[in-house]
Amino acid sequence: MTTQKNNPLHGITLQTQVEELVTEYGWGKLGEEISINCFRKDPSVASSLTFLRRTPWAREKVEALYVWTFFKSDGTRK
Repeated sequence: MTTQKNNPLHGITLQTQVEELVTEYGWGKLGEEISINCFRKDPSVASSLTFLRRTPWAREKVEALYVWTFFKSDGTRK
């Protein structure tokens, strides 16, 4: 297995990202930060994962917010 030094998301599943963002922001604030219905109307991790796996632009927004929230500029965890 090779490490991806410049990829802070390496080894972090989409489910983990969503769960940690919900813990950090809550569904309401997360829906404000990323305006997608799966975060705003009857949110759940399962429905969010289904949508994000099918929608690349939304997944990119979630990944970007996750990196911005939990990582320093040098790629290390806050």
